[in-house]
Amino acid sequence: MENEKKFIPFVPSDSNMREFTLRALLIGLVLAIVLGAANAYLGLKAGMTIAATYPAAVIGMALLKFFKGSILEENFTRTVGSIGESVAAGAIFTLPAFYIAGIWSGEEFSSTSSYLTASLILLTGGTLGVLFVALLRRVMVEDKDLPFPESVAAAEIHKSGQDGSGGSKLLFGAMIIGATVKIAGELKLFATSWITFAKAGTVSISGGLTKDAGFVLGGPNISPAYFGVGYIIGPRLASLNFAGSVIAWGLLVPMFLLLAGSEFVQNIAGAGVDIDTISEASTEAWLGAATIIWKELVRIIAIGGMLVAATFTLYNMRESLTTGLKRSVKDLKKASQGSDTNVERTDKDLKPAWIFIGIGLAAVMTFIITYFIFNTGLIIALASSTIMIVLAFFFSAVSGYLVGIIGSSNNPISGLTLTALVVTALILVLLGVDQSSNGGVAAVLGVAAIVCVAAAVGGEMFQDLKAGHILGGTPWKMQLGDLIGVAISAFVMYGVLIVLNQGDINMGLNNGYVGGFGSKELSAPQAGLMATLSQGIVAGQMAWSLIIAGMVMGLAFILMQVKSPMLIFVGMYLPFETVFAIFVGGLIKGILEIYVSKRKYNEGQKAKVENTGVLLASGLIAGEALMGLLIAIFAIFNIFFADFFGIANPQYMIGILVLLAIAYFLVRIPLKKGLSK
Repeated sequence: MENEKKFIPFVPSDSNMREFTLRALLIGLVLAIVLGAANAYLGLKAGMTIAATYPAAVIGMALLKFFKGSILEENFTRTVGSIGESVAAGAIFTLPAFYIAGIWSGEEFSSTSSYLTASLILLTGGTLGVLFVALLRRVMVEDKDLPFPESVAAAEIHKSGQDGSGGSKLLFGAMIIGATVKIAGELKLFATSWITFAKAGTVSISGGLTKDAGFVLGGPNISPAYFGVGYIIGPRLASLNFAGSVIAWGLLVPMFLLLAGSEFVQNIAGAGVDIDTISEASTEAWLGAATIIWKELVRIIAIGGMLVAATFTLYNMRESLTTGLKRSVKDLKKASQGSDTNVERTDKDLKPAWIFIGIGLAAVMTFIITYFIFNTGLIIALASSTIMIVLAFFFSAVSGYLVGIIGSSNNPISGLTLTALVVTALILVLLGVDQSSNGGVAAVLGVAAIVCVAAAVGGEMFQDLKAGHILGGTPWKMQLGDLIGVAISAFVMYGVLIVLNQGDINMGLNNGYVGGFGSKELSAPQAGLMATLSQGIVAGQMAWSLIIAGMVMGLAFILMQVKSPMLIFVGMYLPFETVFAIFVGGLIKGILEIYVSKRKYNEGQKAKVENTGVLLASGLIAGEALMGLLIAIFAIFNIFFADFFGIANPQYMIGILVLLAIAYFLVRIPLKKGLSK
C-alpha cells in the first residue's frame, strides 16, 4: 500500500478555480427540471429513462464556454443538472402506484394535499440519498475494484473540452456517430433489435398430455451507448451480466412456457389465430406469452435473488461501510475540536453534524407522512421511519456499488425498489398490517418511494462524485448543489405527473379508452407492478414460491463463489437485448485486448490505447443520450421520427453491419493511436 501512487486530480487540490457560482447553479437547476421532466414522460410511456449525466455535461459545457466558465463550474453544473433525472425516476417508479392502487383516485391525485405529500416523499428520499453518499463517498470513489464507467466517460468529456487536441476531435466525432446511429434507428432505416420464437417440437407428459416447447431467439440492441458501457466495463463484468440474461431467456422462460402450455398462448393470441402454424400472428403470440412470463414470473425470481445478492453485496462492503461511518464520526470529533482545517479541498464533504441532523429530520418527516397523512397506527409509523432509514442507507450503498460497476444507465432502480418494497411489506405485515388496516398499503408504498428516490439519487450522486474526484471538484460543494437540485426537482416532478395523468385521462375521454396511469398510452409499468405487489403482500396473496426460488438461486451463486451475484440478477431483470448489447461491447474490448497482447505494446502504448478507447466509448454514450433526449422532447408533442419514412420492415442485417462498423471503429482507432508518437 505504501508504494501506491497518490491519486492526482485534473485540477490540483490547492487550486482556487471558480466552482460553485450562481450561473453554474442556475444552469444546473434548469437542466435538472428539463431533463427530469423529459425522463418522467419517457419512463411513464416506456418504463425506462435516459441517463442525464451526458446531456447535462455537454449542454452545461457548451453554455459555460460562452460565459468563459471553468472546468469545475462545468462539473458542478453537470452534477446539479443530472440529479433531476434521478428524482424523476424515483417519482415515476412509485408515485403512480398510489393512483393505480386506488389510494389517490380521481381528483384526489391532483389535489393540493397529494401534491404536498408526494413532494415531501421525493424531498425526503432525495435528501437522504445525498446525505448517505456524503457518509460513504471516500471509500466508494477510491475503491480500485469499481471502474465507474460512466463517471470516467463524463470526466473525459470535460477534459477533452479544455484543449484543442485530437482528443476533443475523437470525442465529438464519436458523439456524432452515436447520435447518427440513434436517429437512423429511430427513423427505421434499420431495425435496432431482432427477436423471434423458435418452436422446438412437443414434449410428452405422463397422463397422455403433450406440451409445445420452444425458445426465444434474439440479437443485441443496436445501441452505441450500450456498446460503449460494455466496452468500458470490459469483457469479464459484461459476461457476468449476460449470464443472468442467458439464465432468464435460455432456461427459465422456456421452462415456464412449456409448463404453461399452448392454452396460455392461445388465450393471448385470441380467436382466429392458429398458433401451431408458422405465421407472423402465431410468432407474435408465442413472443407475447414469453414476455409475460419474463415480466410476471422470471423478474419476480430475479427480485428474490436481488434480496440475497443485496445482502451478500452489503456483507462484502461491510468494511467500506464501517470505514465510511467511522470516518464520519472521526470527522465530527475533529470538527468539534476545531482540528479539521487541514483537510484538502478535494476531500471535504458536508459537515457530519449536518448530515446526521438531516437524517434525523428525514426520519421525523417519514413518521409525519405515515402517521398523520396515511393515518397508520403509532407502532406502524415508528417502524416505517426506522425501516426507511435502514433500507435507504443500504440500498443507496448497493446502488452506488452497481453504478460503480455498470453505470447509472443500467442501474436497476426499479428492481432495488421492488426488493425494498417486499422487505417493508413483510415487516409491516408481521406488525399487524393487513388490507383492512388504515394506510397499510399507503405506508408500504410511501417507504418504498422514499427508498427508491434515495437509491436513485445515491447512485447518480456516486457517479457524479467519482467524475468530480477525477476532475478535482470539491465534494461538499457538489453535495450542497445536489441538495438544492433535489429540493427544486421534488416540488416540480409531481406537478409533471399530474399534468401527464390528467392529459391522458382527457385523451382517453376523446378517444374511447380509460386514461390515466396504467392505461395503454401511459402504462407506468414499474408503478403498476409495485401497486400489485404491495396489495398482494398485504392481502396475503403473494407468489412467495417465486421469491424463495430466487433467494435459493442467489444462495447457490454465493456457494459457487460467484464474485457478483447481483450482476447476474440484474441481467435477469433487464431486457435481453439491452444486456446482450452491453455484452457485445465487452467482447469488443476483449478483442482489442487480444490485439494489444499479440502486438506486445509497451506500457505507454497500452495507456494510449486505453485512453483512446475510453474517449471513443464516452462519445458514443453521450451522442446517443443527447439524441435520445431530443427524441423524447419531440415525443411529448406527439412527433415521432418513425413516422417520417414509414419503412414497414426495416432490416436488422443493416443493424448488424452498423454494429460491425462500430466494433471496427472501437478497435482500429485505439490500436492506431497506440503506435503514434
